[in-house]
Amino acid sequence: MGLIRLAALGALGYAGYKYFTESNRSGGSAFASGQADAENFSKVRNAGPESMADSPRRDWTDADERSDESFPASDPPATY
Repeated sequence: MGLIRLAALGALGYAGYKYFTESNRSGGSAFASGQADAENFSKVRNAGPESMADSPRRDWTDADERSDESFPASDPPATY
């Protein structure tokens, strides 16, 4: 009886794992809709708040825009 319960629990865990991994394949969490397609193999989103999945909590300044455009560069812009 314990072996059957263990097998059922294992099957339930496997089904949950498969559901979770399949539901996360829809795209990157930082991408706006339509940007995380197969052609975007490097998985880098376009710059700007309109390319973000979630809208920013405040208005972007010029320094915010330049910093986002410089990603993934190692140095931030020196104009703030």
